[in-house]
Order: sequence, then structure tokens, then C-alpha cells
Amino acid sequence: MSIAQQKVAVITGASQGIGAGLVDGYRALGYAVVATSRTIAPSDDAEVVTVQGDIADHSTADRVISAAVERFGRVDTLVNNAGIFVAKPFTDYTLDDYAAVIGVNLNGFFRITQLAVEQMLAQGGGHIVNITTSLVDSADSKVPSVLASLTKGGLQSATKSLAIEYARRGIRTNAVSPGTIKTPMHAEETHGFLADLHPVGRMGELSDIVDAVLYLEQAPFVTGEILHVDGGMSAGH
Repeated sequence: MSIAQQKVAVITGASQGIGAGLVDGYRALGYAVVATSRTIAPSDDAEVVTVQGDIADHSTADRVISAAVERFGRVDTLVNNAGIFVAKPFTDYTLDDYAAVIGVNLNGFFRITQLAVEQMLAQGGGHIVNITTSLVDSADSKVPSVLASLTKGGLQSATKSLAIEYARRGIRTNAVSPGTIKTPMHAEETHGFLADLHPVGRMGELSDIVDAVLYLEQAPFVTGEILHVDGGMSAGH
């Protein structure tokens, strides 16, 4: 496949968990990938370019999109997967907590998405996928999560707004709204508690989220969708 034909996905938070799974998933579709995180290591795959950096720093976004265009000539998909979650009672949040969550979850989305959209418009189209959380739709007294709702809720609303703004210009925007997924973020001793938060009685697997993103990738008539992959959490308890 020539570079001119090959599609290119940019994935944030790509060094472990869902992000690493997405890198593998897009490679399996034949996409080249530009993968970024603070700690990401170089890849042995010639079709994967890695960029180390803090996505909360706007200069990281510049470097990532520049790397995609310089190496592969285009950006077809951006998956805003990077995110941090701090579960505390509202009055226990510190200003540092606030700055950290806003920095990654919102600032990290803003600049890289602007740059990706500019590139997609120049190409004639593209796709943005934002990873949110089902706590946005269904708050749970067992999981205090105001900062998650504040930031990921913003992403959920922005998903619909971007979808409508660019609907006639070839850019689709969707979101995947996970429940709690088995990733290195969650210690094994918490898995029983976390499984019980889901009506189906188990946590999600990485493949559940990767499959959902790849479904949206291959669904050209779907835009503005918030796809809940949460074992029923958003439906009720």
C-alpha cells in the first residue's frame, strides 16, 4: 500500500491500556499510526511513529500532528484517548487535582483536535473519536467523580457540536463512553468492587472499547454518536 493510499490514525494516551490496544487495532486495519504519551517507547513497526510528550502541553499537539504529516502526509483519524480520573469527594479535590484533570482531559483534547481538523479539511475529510465515561450520563454515589463529569462531559457535548459543525465538510465526530475497563489503571484488588458497579456484573475488556472505536471508524453514516460500552451503566442501576 502506498503512502498516498494508506490512512493514518493519531492516538493519544497510547502507551498502555486502551490506547495501546487501539494502536494494534488500527494497524490491523492497515492504518499507519502516530502514537503519543508521556512515556511511550519507540516502535519496531515502521508504520508506527511514537511521540513522547504531555498532551496537556499544546506544543505536544503541534509535534504529534507535524510528525503525522511529515512521515505519512495526512491525518485521517484522531482518537482522543488520553485521560486521567481522580475519584474524590468534591470538597477534597485540590487545585492541583483540578489543574491536572483539566490539563489532560480538556486542554489535551483542544489543540490536537484543532490541528487535526485543519489537516482533515485540507484533505477533504476525516474522523474524530473521543473517549469519555459513562459516569457523565449516570452518576454513581459509590464513585464521586465531579472532575470526570466536568471534563469528559465537556468532551461529550463537544462531540455533538463538532459533528454538526463539520457534517457537510466530510469530518465525522463520535465518542465511545466506557464503563470501567480492565486496564493497568485499576489494581486487581479493586476488580470485584468495580465489577459490581455494572448491571452485567463484570468489568469491560480492552477489546470491548477497541471494537467499538473500530466500528465507528467503519460506519460512514454515523456521526455525533455517543456509543456506550458500559455493561448497562448508563441505562440504570
